[in-house]
Amino acid sequence: MKITFYGHNCLGIEVRGTHILVDPFITGNDLAKDKIDIETLQADYILLTHAHSDHILDAEAIAKRTGAIIVSNFEITSHYEEKGIEVHPMNHGGSWKFEFGKVKYVTAIHTSSFPDGGYGGQPGGFVIEGEHKNIYIAGDTALTMDMKLIPLYIKLDLAILPIGDNFTMGVDDAIIASDFVQCDKVMGVHYDTFGYIEIDHEDAKRKFYEAGKDLMLFEIGESIEL
Repeated sequence: MKITFYGHNCLGIEVRGTHILVDPFITGNDLAKDKIDIETLQADYILLTHAHSDHILDAEAIAKRTGAIIVSNFEITSHYEEKGIEVHPMNHGGSWKFEFGKVKYVTAIHTSSFPDGGYGGQPGGFVIEGEHKNIYIAGDTALTMDMKLIPLYIKLDLAILPIGDNFTMGVDDAIIASDFVQCDKVMGVHYDTFGYIEIDHEDAKRKFYEAGKDLMLFEIGESIEL
């Protein structure tokens, strides 16, 4: 499993030759738009955690170019289905076996609306089991006790957690979240994109290190192999 960071909460995941794109927000991200060309991104599936513009901005264009299937909650997938895009609707607690592995849609505490104010359903996160590696993509969320449910049914190899604070968990809560999901290897997302969520990188890494955990903060375009 190969994971590439495209800025904010946008990730590329390659599993068994299948390309998965998560929360594509690139053309509106000043940190990413000059580094990543959405016309070259590969996508067989696009996973959307919620409907805010900083998570869906480039989803329609990429899906229409690549023929990717959009996976999200019922309200979000209905929105894209009306645009002629193939979708796979899910909802909290549900799971589905795709050709690349099993995906479970899990709780996130946040809000969710489209840029025009339309209802985006309830936000969520994804647990992906693929190629003998298991990852948790929290999406935009507060720290929640529901995270304690995840290790009851799966052992994680990587937790991808928001750390920017203000709109989501910050660093301190993300450390607790990693305890809840029983995964000490954490990839930080949703930070530095704009002023409200700028963080001190060295301080964040130090706090995780002192808690006996590994926080990875990637450069845009950087990848990791699990």
